[in-house]
Amino acid sequence: MDAIKEALSKAGIGNAATAPAAPREPSADELKELKDKYEKANQEQVFAFYEDLSSAEKGTLFEQLSGFDPEHINKITDKALNPPKNEDADKESGLEPLPESATASILDSKPEDIEKWYQSGLELIAENKVGVVLMAGGQGTRLGSSDPKGCFDIGLPSSKSLFKIQAQRIRKVQSIATHKAGKKDGEKAVVPWYVMTSGPTRGPTEKYFEENKYFGLEKENVIIFEQGVLPCISNDGKILLESKGKVAVAPDGNGGIYQALITSNVIADMRKRGIQHIHAYCVDNCLVKVADPVFIGFAASKDVDIATKVVRKRNATESVGLILLKNGKPDVVEYSEIDKETAEAKDAKQPDVLKFRAANIVNHYYSFRFLESIPDWADKLPHHVARKKIPYVDTEKGNTVKPDKPNGIKLEQFVFDVFPMLELNKFACMEVKREDEFSPLKNAKGTGEDDPDTSKRDIMNQGQRWVEAVGATVVSTGKGEGVEVSPLYSYGGEGLKDLKGETITAPAVLEIMSD
Repeated sequence: MDAIKEALSKAGIGNAATAPAAPREPSADELKELKDKYEKANQEQVFAFYEDLSSAEKGTLFEQLSGFDPEHINKITDKALNPPKNEDADKESGLEPLPESATASILDSKPEDIEKWYQSGLELIAENKVGVVLMAGGQGTRLGSSDPKGCFDIGLPSSKSLFKIQAQRIRKVQSIATHKAGKKDGEKAVVPWYVMTSGPTRGPTEKYFEENKYFGLEKENVIIFEQGVLPCISNDGKILLESKGKVAVAPDGNGGIYQALITSNVIADMRKRGIQHIHAYCVDNCLVKVADPVFIGFAASKDVDIATKVVRKRNATESVGLILLKNGKPDVVEYSEIDKETAEAKDAKQPDVLKFRAANIVNHYYSFRFLESIPDWADKLPHHVARKKIPYVDTEKGNTVKPDKPNGIKLEQFVFDVFPMLELNKFACMEVKREDEFSPLKNAKGTGEDDPDTSKRDIMNQGQRWVEAVGATVVSTGKGEGVEVSPLYSYGGEGLKDLKGETITAPAVLEIMSD
């Protein structure tokens, strides 16, 4: 494992999770060796104020700079700014929907097929072969909160946060799988939850989980880790300083998950536990079916390395990335890359639906064997450029500058950049119902789209559909609509038959009182 970490460090990734609490000031020889490294890469400006720093500050800066390979930073920056030209990449003829052999749809599949996937997925969960990775590095800044986004209360009658909702779904699916397997007293299915944070969110996330007693999950089965960072770069290619003793850094994008799984020892933990199937998703989707047995069973039955969930694109102009074949490889193509004619094309077999309709929702399955191979391919993933206004210290004048226009770039990787690396027979796609599985939280309250109000609405509407489907009647008092069904009460609409013939006054909460 040390060899793997060393190899990954050459990719220029810094990981605060491994930093000692009190860095020591380096020796003269250690400092010279590091300075030479940065001078060779023409990045010596990072030491501009070194002699003015306290001993502790010198140790902190030295440690931070030791976590990066400046030559590699130069290399990936140049490659991101000047990507190699692929003459076939933008040709319309290079885009095709995924073949039927690689797809399935909850909307169109036979009920017996869905049930088969569900039962096989539960079996894998009961055998403790399923793990979950949550991408939770974002803060709720756009929501008006400085807390991690997972702590956000979307306004449900129960006041549950996103973290609590998802934790309870894990508890419920563990319970269902345990019951199905007929495990003896004291034995139960375990789905470990690997929560990936960023530098700003790690501490608050750990504190939130501790204060809430891990929402009823065992502490040892909730592993909180941190994604890496990369230096911010000026428009002329120089590493920027945030302060005289600290490099300006930014998280390396959701694609940084691959590096972080290795450097944080998550892969090692999965190996120790015997995990073979991994569900990965983003924290902001309040409807996500965590460790979904149907999805796990589907992907496992196809023996793929990656599978992805999609929802059907609402219309030709919806601003979503699409899962498709690009020049014969599975890929994600952004809406801005598709011309009007292609976007509006209809499916030859289903004239009432779009030909390209598989909207990406960042909800993926991975085989463990694939994630275990990360060191073999991690350095092949591209970096993308995000032009930003980045506050920095002028290394000549020593003053802090807050620019009013983009003055630099942040480098990031995308989680789906790995898709084209796969052969088609190792990739699959499952279409799910948007109203049941996708309601992202992106915007501030009152926006009217992907905001707390729509998240609350979608959970309440889903609960009402569930109880009405078993024969309950929901009446409104005018004080709110829908029914909130606790994940501990029902994971996906099951276990509600006792409500047949009941009248429920909305807004209502169906909760397990012992929680």
